[in-house]
Amino acid sequence: MYGIVDCDNCYVSCERVFRPDLNGKPVVVLSNNDGCVVARSNEAKKMGIKAGTPYFQLAQLYPNNKIAVFSSNYELYGELTGRIVEIIKQEAPAYFRYSIDEYFVYFPDRQWKMDNGQLTMPGDNFQFSIINYQFLKTWGENLHQRIKKSVGMPVSIGLGPTKTLAKLASHFAKKYPGYRHCCMIDTDEKRVKALKLYPIEDVWGIGRRYAAKLQTLGVQTAYDFAQHHGDWVRNIFNNIVIYRTWQELNGIDAVPNEEMAKKKSICTSRSFNGMVSDFETLRPHVTNYAVRCAEKLRAQKTVAGVIGVFLNTNVFREDLPQYWNFQEKRLIVPTCSSIEIVKAATEVLEKIFIPGYKYKKAGVIVMSVGPNSPVQTDLFDYNAEQFQKMKRLDAAIDYINKVNGSETLVLGSQQYTKKDGKGKVATEREQSGACSISAERKQARPKVKVDVFANAIKHGPKEQREQSQAGLDSAESRLRKSKAQFKSKNSTTRWSDIIVLK
Repeated sequence: MYGIVDCDNCYVSCERVFRPDLNGKPVVVLSNNDGCVVARSNEAKKMGIKAGTPYFQLAQLYPNNKIAVFSSNYELYGELTGRIVEIIKQEAPAYFRYSIDEYFVYFPDRQWKMDNGQLTMPGDNFQFSIINYQFLKTWGENLHQRIKKSVGMPVSIGLGPTKTLAKLASHFAKKYPGYRHCCMIDTDEKRVKALKLYPIEDVWGIGRRYAAKLQTLGVQTAYDFAQHHGDWVRNIFNNIVIYRTWQELNGIDAVPNEEMAKKKSICTSRSFNGMVSDFETLRPHVTNYAVRCAEKLRAQKTVAGVIGVFLNTNVFREDLPQYWNFQEKRLIVPTCSSIEIVKAATEVLEKIFIPGYKYKKAGVIVMSVGPNSPVQTDLFDYNAEQFQKMKRLDAAIDYINKVNGSETLVLGSQQYTKKDGKGKVATEREQSGACSISAERKQARPKVKVDVFANAIKHGPKEQREQSQAGLDSAESRLRKSKAQFKSKNSTTRWSDIIVLK
């Protein structure tokens, strides 16, 4: 039996943890640089706000409605969902994290029982031929209550004999309050009923392109798809993912756990706040994306053998020259070192960067991901001492940033020059022309003011953010402000943002 724990409106729920006054009110969370809506509360959904709605259109579409708007705060979201993971570790016999807001759990085919409110499994000598699944339903309801009480976030839990059926069950747990936040598909009768009510385009593993093709073939629901023969599915699609989805809908456990637990490739990308045309401004962005990829590799105990970088201009600016490129570098020794991955990403960036274009987006992709042990080293150029130093350095930086907040320590190449600071060109001019004596040159050198990645994303000034969060302003009044960005505080990871009780 599988289960999935799905955070309800994850980003919005994270914002509401420290803003209980927003419960029952429409709330939206914006994408990077406050571009468009990426998360909505149920109240915002009922108003008709769609995912992907540009922020500037909110006031035009909903001029008389009070909407709470927040910039994305991934540090907060990652920390709060990490707390949910810790609770699941204690409550489930096995689990693996699928995404920031979804966690699969697994129960072997053994008899389960409730012992003082806790789900326990009898010893090896205790055997039953039939599982009492009602214990699992109680377990799910209790897990929802514990997470809600301990973290403050609501979750919906789906249980089923396959991962895909568990995903379907979680949908009904969200939609119908009668399930008490936990829906279980434990009989064939329930499976058939659920499939008949589930649109084919919403099935996990069926993308928009395949859903459109299935609909042209008369398949409108998950039940219609499951009723076809397996040979028909293979002949029409010739796709192992689609075939596994068909198997899962028919109650056959087909999606391997190891494919879910660790990503085979990792991509970090962002659209810029405005457009970037010079290499020195672009490089810190790519450096930070590379560091994020390295951190994710270390978190799942893997290494990458290929580092790719892509660049593209703004496709919506038809008045400007267009350019897109992607190249990759294959490493001799796979790595998860931030310094090594940044070095490789910078080399690729130098190859694909062409002056004269205004770039809107860049990204780093790490591929050929595998376990971090054992790793085949370079026979002719391998320094064991240097390798251990890099490993300890990454571990120390990860630990300090975890304890004191992200970007407490960063690489020098990650830093951005502040708008009111002197950049590299001014510094070089001072160094070369002002003084001939080293001591005088050092004294005359201007101090370059630098910033970090979190502040490079468009969020708005602190004082304006506090004013906007003091109460619910209308979307129209917010948009009239010159810089309407609203990023919440990192109350759980930064001492400077800790909540003060009055």
